[in-house]
Amino acid sequence: MNEREASIVLKLFKEYTVKYNARSLSKAVGLSAMGALKLLERLRQRGLLVVENIGRAKIYRLDGSNPYALHVVAFLLRQEAEESPARVKRWIVELRKLEGSSKIGVLFGSALTDAQHGDVDLLAVLEQPRLAGFNKRVAALNELSAKSIHPVKQSPQDLEANLARHDEVVVAAVQRGVVAFGYEEYVEALSRVAR
Repeated sequence: MNEREASIVLKLFKEYTVKYNARSLSKAVGLSAMGALKLLERLRQRGLLVVENIGRAKIYRLDGSNPYALHVVAFLLRQEAEESPARVKRWIVELRKLEGSSKIGVLFGSALTDAQHGDVDLLAVLEQPRLAGFNKRVAALNELSAKSIHPVKQSPQDLEANLARHDEVVVAAVQRGVVAFGYEEYVEALSRVAR
């Protein structure tokens, strides 16, 4: 998979609330409409995308029922985290210390875009029994850091409900965030909502 194909797959996955055809996607990823169409069709033929006809428009989306497509997205999300700029990667490494107490961790907000950010926003998905341990681990990390981790805590059910109702904070975390851990679980949850 080349870099442009990877960017298309991630765009369609992260922006699950948007219905993209070849022309609208071409503008979003900086390709010609014909170039985007060729890549979309190649990805569809590989089983990564499905097409929905709405009138004369062909709308492309990730094939959430194909395990191969879900594994590819999980790989691309991990690659995105590993190839993040050093100032972002520093926080990804720090947030991975919470992996045992949280199923999913997504870094989002100003820590991704502003070197002078005030805090570190984390979308954390965890079960209720792990909440006390998670809170202790966050407090311990915050004691050692100049920037505080500000977790937005969700149960797996809350995450899916908030994704389905297009909650502003959760959708922003999905669209602009970087997954620190829990790639497979994250992809599964989002694909269930986006189908």
